[in-house]
Amino acid sequence: MLRTVLQAKLHRPRITEANLKYMGSITLDREILEKSGIKPHEKVQIVDINNGERFETYVIAGDNDSRTVCLNGAAARLVQPGDEIIVMSYVQIENEKIKDWEPRIVLFDEDNNIYEKSR
Repeated sequence: MLRTVLQAKLHRPRITEANLKYMGSITLDREILEKSGIKPHEKVQIVDINNGERFETYVIAGDNDSRTVCLNGAAARLVQPGDEIIVMSYVQIENEKIKDWEPRIVLFDEDNNIYEKSR
Protein backbone atom coordinates (compact mmCIF):
# COMPACT_ATOMS: atom_id res chain seq x y z
CA MET A 1 0.00 0.00 0.00
CA LEU A 2 1.18 3.53 -0.76
CA ARG A 3 0.73 6.45 1.61
CA THR A 4 0.98 10.13 0.78
CA VAL A 5 3.38 11.91 3.16
CA LEU A 6 5.04 15.29 3.43
CA GLN A 7 8.16 15.40 1.25
CA ALA A 8 9.22 19.01 1.86
CA LYS A 9 8.01 22.06 3.75
CA LEU A 10 9.02 25.68 3.27
CA HIS A 11 8.14 27.33 6.57
CA ARG A 12 7.37 31.04 6.62
CA PRO A 13 8.95 32.49 3.51
CA ARG A 14 7.41 35.88 2.73
CA ILE A 15 5.58 36.69 -0.49
CA THR A 16 7.77 39.07 -2.50
CA GLU A 17 5.30 39.62 -5.32
CA ALA A 18 1.78 38.76 -6.50
CA ASN A 19 1.55 38.86 -10.31
CA LEU A 20 -2.04 38.62 -11.53
CA LYS A 21 -1.04 38.91 -15.22
CA TYR A 22 1.16 35.79 -15.27
CA MET A 23 -0.40 32.50 -16.43
CA GLY A 24 -0.24 30.79 -13.05
CA SER A 25 1.98 29.05 -10.48
CA ILE A 26 4.39 30.00 -7.72
CA THR A 27 7.84 31.28 -8.65
CA LEU A 28 10.54 30.24 -6.18
CA ASP A 29 14.23 31.13 -6.09
CA ARG A 30 16.32 28.25 -7.52
CA GLU A 31 18.33 28.04 -4.30
CA ILE A 32 15.11 27.45 -2.35
CA LEU A 33 14.20 24.65 -4.75
CA GLU A 34 17.63 23.07 -4.45
CA LYS A 35 17.65 23.18 -0.64
CA SER A 36 14.11 21.81 -0.35
CA GLY A 37 14.23 19.16 -3.07
CA ILE A 38 11.09 20.62 -4.66
CA LYS A 39 11.29 20.44 -8.46
CA PRO A 40 10.04 22.83 -11.16
CA HIS A 41 6.51 21.89 -12.32
CA GLU A 42 5.86 19.97 -9.07
CA LYS A 43 2.42 20.33 -7.50
CA VAL A 44 2.49 22.09 -4.13
CA GLN A 45 0.01 23.15 -1.48
CA ILE A 46 0.21 26.74 -0.23
CA VAL A 47 -1.09 27.99 3.13
CA ASP A 48 -1.16 31.74 3.78
CA ILE A 49 -0.50 32.24 7.50
CA ASN A 50 -1.81 35.81 7.41
CA ASN A 51 -5.26 35.15 5.95
CA GLY A 52 -5.81 31.38 6.17
CA GLU A 53 -6.11 30.77 2.41
CA ARG A 54 -5.18 27.24 1.29
CA PHE A 55 -4.70 26.31 -2.35
CA GLU A 56 -2.65 24.22 -4.77
CA THR A 57 -0.51 25.24 -7.72
CA TYR A 58 2.72 24.21 -9.42
CA VAL A 59 6.28 25.51 -9.12
CA ILE A 60 8.42 27.42 -11.59
CA ALA A 61 12.05 28.29 -10.95
CA GLY A 62 13.00 31.93 -10.44
CA ASP A 63 16.38 33.61 -10.47
CA ASN A 64 19.03 32.17 -8.19
CA ASP A 65 19.78 34.20 -5.03
CA SER A 66 16.77 36.48 -5.68
CA ARG A 67 14.81 35.26 -2.61
CA THR A 68 11.75 35.35 -4.89
CA VAL A 69 8.46 33.93 -3.64
CA CYS A 70 5.88 35.12 -6.17
CA LEU A 71 2.30 33.92 -6.59
CA ASN A 72 1.13 34.21 -10.18
CA GLY A 73 -2.20 34.23 -11.99
CA ALA A 74 -5.45 33.67 -10.09
CA ALA A 75 -3.55 32.68 -6.91
CA ALA A 76 -2.17 36.24 -6.78
CA ARG A 77 -5.63 37.32 -5.56
CA LEU A 78 -5.27 35.11 -2.48
CA VAL A 79 -2.08 36.67 -1.06
CA GLN A 80 -0.40 40.01 -0.44
CA PRO A 81 3.30 40.85 -0.65
CA GLY A 82 4.71 40.44 2.86
CA ASP A 83 2.37 37.57 3.79
CA GLU A 84 4.08 34.58 5.36
CA ILE A 85 3.23 31.25 3.78
CA ILE A 86 3.88 27.54 4.12
CA VAL A 87 4.64 25.57 0.95
CA MET A 88 4.27 21.79 1.12
CA SER A 89 5.04 19.06 -1.36
CA TYR A 90 4.05 15.43 -0.94
CA VAL A 91 5.33 12.06 -2.08
CA GLN A 92 3.87 8.56 -2.08
CA ILE A 93 5.90 5.91 -0.30
CA GLU A 94 5.42 2.30 0.66
CA ASN A 95 3.64 1.85 3.99
CA GLU A 96 6.60 -0.03 5.48
CA LYS A 97 8.94 2.93 4.87
CA ILE A 98 6.90 5.43 6.88
CA LYS A 99 8.65 4.69 10.19
CA ASP A 100 11.99 5.81 8.70
CA TRP A 101 10.65 8.71 6.62
CA GLU A 102 11.66 12.28 7.43
CA PRO A 103 10.49 15.23 5.36
CA ARG A 104 12.86 18.04 4.45
CA ILE A 105 11.96 21.19 6.41
CA VAL A 106 13.37 24.57 5.37
CA LEU A 107 12.97 27.57 7.71
CA PHE A 108 13.19 31.21 6.60
CA ASP A 109 13.96 34.53 8.26
CA GLU A 110 12.06 37.77 7.51
CA ASP A 111 14.23 38.42 4.41
CA ASN A 112 13.65 34.95 2.90
CA ASN A 113 17.11 33.76 3.87
CA ILE A 114 17.28 30.08 4.77
CA TYR A 115 18.43 29.76 8.36
CA GLU A 116 17.80 26.08 9.01
CA LYS A 117 17.26 22.96 6.96
CA SER A 118 16.62 19.38 8.02
CA ARG A 119 17.91 16.34 6.15
